[in-house]
Amino acid sequence: MQYVVVSFSHKNTDIEVRERLAFPDEEQKSRALATLLKTEGVSEAMLLSTCNRVEFLTSTSIPSSALHAIFEILHHHSGLSIEELEGRADIYEDEGAVHHVFSVASSLDSLVVGETQIAGQLKDAFRFAFEHGFCSQKISRLIHYAFKCAAEVRNSTEISKNPVSVAGAAVSQAKEVMGGNLGGFTGLVVGAGEMSEIVAKHLVASGCNVIIFNRSVENARRIAEAIDVPVDIEPLHALGKYINRYRLLFSATGAPDQIITADMVGPASFERYWFDLAVPRDIEDIDDETINIYAVDDLKEIVDTNLAMRKEQARKAYEIVGRYTIEFFKWLQTLMIDPLIKDIREQARKAAMAEIERAVKKGFIPKETQKNVEKLVHNAFNKFLHTPTKQLRDVAEQPRADTIIEAMKYIFKTDAEVKMVDKYKCEFVMKDDIR
Repeated sequence: MQYVVVSFSHKNTDIEVRERLAFPDEEQKSRALATLLKTEGVSEAMLLSTCNRVEFLTSTSIPSSALHAIFEILHHHSGLSIEELEGRADIYEDEGAVHHVFSVASSLDSLVVGETQIAGQLKDAFRFAFEHGFCSQKISRLIHYAFKCAAEVRNSTEISKNPVSVAGAAVSQAKEVMGGNLGGFTGLVVGAGEMSEIVAKHLVASGCNVIIFNRSVENARRIAEAIDVPVDIEPLHALGKYINRYRLLFSATGAPDQIITADMVGPASFERYWFDLAVPRDIEDIDDETINIYAVDDLKEIVDTNLAMRKEQARKAYEIVGRYTIEFFKWLQTLMIDPLIKDIREQARKAAMAEIERAVKKGFIPKETQKNVEKLVHNAFNKFLHTPTKQLRDVAEQPRADTIIEAMKYIFKTDAEVKMVDKYKCEFVMKDDIR
């Protein structure tokens, strides 16, 4: 069984392509994952779809079959040809796949290196797949370990100190175009997801007044309650009354269609700066010389500055990711050893118990001493198996482990497989700081 990742991100696709690849709602995700699990050799799958990436992660015994199915799914979903999809995609298999997932969880593969929003997005993607039965043991182990790696990166480097997310980069860009100070201005925030919450917190921290617009006023109120200072809340249908009054607008909804259109725009005597942080985009292409629209990809300059500042920290972080990748496979190897050890011990126990019972029946051992004899024999085979057990555990981390394990299985006539008592539910909590 191998891990396979197919990745489309800001590294290999522009925003127009990412819009077509995005899975904005749960029904689309469910259909895609259900179709993928019908593929021969694919046992588990999960889908990560954010404004900057669309990635399929699978556990499969036939990587070529999984890849073919993923490209077919994306072809029918996006309308892009399979040839174009294959030409753009980054494909990672087994060790490369594990290293990539750890890098994503640690925010090393993000548009803004060090941002922590990806942790919540990855956790949500895993939770969705797990709770709907699309993944279980194999992917659970990987995601569990990925968050251990991300915690080590966060605690051992400064890559996430004063972190910057795409939302934070948008507010930084707004400061720059507004002369370095947002105090006294009003920012319109459209949407009530995590991205909108981060924008609102950054705006408030910069002294900016905030009005939040959303279809669900209750969801908008939840964001307002998470902010220390009062903010205004308006229903989404009221947006048209406000967008021509103020200079700043930030939109980050999960709507499948554009919600800010040219017919909503009226004349204004001042420059307006609108930041479209959604994929698919929320804002229609608008031909108005007073409106400056920034999409996710337009934040590249801030991103480049961020990368330069964090280059050394990223190097340290990648060393951690590399070490955790090696340790993950060592850990998987020990999981192969434990069932084998357990099976060998069980064979010894059954053989000893059978001989003791036979001896009692034939009168070789008095019935009243049977329990004591059982304890004696149990201690004897435990002592005998102590060294082989230790040697097996030690060899689990060595390249020759597979050969030795298979030899032991042959000698003891066992097909012991890995069986986990519990399935990981990835309960590791990332600190929810302002990004």
